[in-house]
Amino acid sequence: MTEQAKVPEIRFAGFTDPWEQRKLGDVASSFDYGLNAAATEYDGQNKYLRITDIDDETHEFSKSDLTTPLADLAMSADYLLKEGDLLFARTGASVGKTYLYRQFDGMVYFAGFLIRARIGEGADPEFAYQATLTDAYKKYVAITSQRSGQPGVNAQEYADYQLMLPSKTEQQQIGMTLRSLDDLITLHQRKYDKLVVFKKSMLEKMFPKDGESVPEIRFAGFTDPWEQRKFGDCFEFLKSNTLSRAGLNGENGTARNVHYGDILIKFGDCLDGERSDLPFITDDTVLPKYAGSILREGDVIFADTAEDETAGKCVELRKLPKEPTISGLHTIPARPRFPFGTGYLGHYLNSDAYHRQLLPLMQGIKVISVSKAALQDTQVRFPGLSEQSAIGAALNEIDSLITLHQRKLELLQNIKKSLLDKMFA
Repeated sequence: MTEQAKVPEIRFAGFTDPWEQRKLGDVASSFDYGLNAAATEYDGQNKYLRITDIDDETHEFSKSDLTTPLADLAMSADYLLKEGDLLFARTGASVGKTYLYRQFDGMVYFAGFLIRARIGEGADPEFAYQATLTDAYKKYVAITSQRSGQPGVNAQEYADYQLMLPSKTEQQQIGMTLRSLDDLITLHQRKYDKLVVFKKSMLEKMFPKDGESVPEIRFAGFTDPWEQRKFGDCFEFLKSNTLSRAGLNGENGTARNVHYGDILIKFGDCLDGERSDLPFITDDTVLPKYAGSILREGDVIFADTAEDETAGKCVELRKLPKEPTISGLHTIPARPRFPFGTGYLGHYLNSDAYHRQLLPLMQGIKVISVSKAALQDTQVRFPGLSEQSAIGAALNEIDSLITLHQRKLELLQNIKKSLLDKMFA
């Protein structure tokens, strides 16, 4: 679509009229700055909306109980939001962030670092809001907000933002469609968030706490006490290479590599190497040097370095690609000396029950590291093999659900972005 185009790339059937270029100030009846108020006693009903209460991703309330109070709320009716009011963050790191007020959010007053645009009768508030999620709007804010000091966009500059407007009926159709998609995105985001919290709870309850011999919850039929041994009695260390990303590629090679950055960011507790697109090692002469440390299913790999206390994050290898795979830069690979149930080690070694042993052993300030010596004397707790397998299977199933909703969420977000690009002229 060229800059001269007066219609979007895609539109609903039955609409053929060209779009009209208008300033946002032409479709808003007013632009108002928010209320600067000191916190006093909260009256239990009214809410005070700040920039930090707007979620960066969903552009909705990031929490349901906005309880920042106001003094003399009854005297502040000018700052009370009405259905369809559009808010803009005017300064700081959040400049440009927007929020569309809907009646079900309750009685809400808006804060001083926000600007309210009250959309007039000739335009659809939802359409105007969706227009602020486009790349064109983000570019305008990035350019306009440039200041010698803190970035900011004032009310007049927001009013000067130009957008293309179809008829109000077409605006409403577009706004309603994109809003329905937003609702789906929010639904999957909440399901994903709940599953992440649920898994965290299970990790806390399915492994014994300090000083206890059994966990808080167990599967029916398991009653034996758990065993405890030193890490060094349970595992033997393997060799790892020192290849940086520059020595790896995503296309071909005779061997694969597990990089510490992927353990920290990309991989979960258990790694299916057949599906994870492990990078290839570019230099074919590297593999023979690690012939005795080629990884197997059931091996575990720790990331020994991170910028925070995620150092020591671990991954259990469940499946591996057909090519030989070795452990890479800043990793500590270890092989169990006896069998463990599938999935048990990946989840246990990443749980607080185990990981908190590593916290006092971590070294460094800007970069934190964990050594083999530190791992060697940590205590490993485990039940019988059948119970290990049951725990691993249950937590793997939760992981699968988390991944499912994450993928659905990413798909919906990509669809939304594509529609924004194509539905706005």
